[in-house]
Amino acid sequence: QVQHVESGGGLVQPGGSLTLSCEVSENYYAIGWFRQGPGKEREGVSCLRSPDSNTLYSDSVKGRFTISRDNTKKTVYLQMNSLKPEVTGVYYCAVETAEIFVRPEDGLDAYVYKYWGQGTQVTVSS
Repeated sequence: QVQHVESGGGLVQPGGSLTLSCEVSENYYAIGWFRQGPGKEREGVSCLRSPDSNTLYSDSVKGRFTISRDNTKKTVYLQMNSLKPEVTGVYYCAVETAEIFVRPEDGLDAYVYKYWGQGTQVTVSS
């Protein structure tokens, strides 16, 4: 598997902010962030496509979350603002190295990603 690690999860109060990081050692086509809440299916949150730095967000987080990367392109961030309890869950960083996207929205579909991290817990609670 591609070596990558996600980190930055923790406990935050409603309305607070948190930034997750995904570190990768290999070149990639796309990085996706996914959330799995308690008793729920894994859901796409955001995606960054490497060749053109295109970004994509689920409707539920638009305007509150921002995906970005540093100048080495080896660390991808998910900045989460105005956090609500309903976004609580395990956040996963997913990596795809092949240029397999057919549509831009494919970046939010879990099935297109080949490599997955172990996840980091984000809990929004007072």
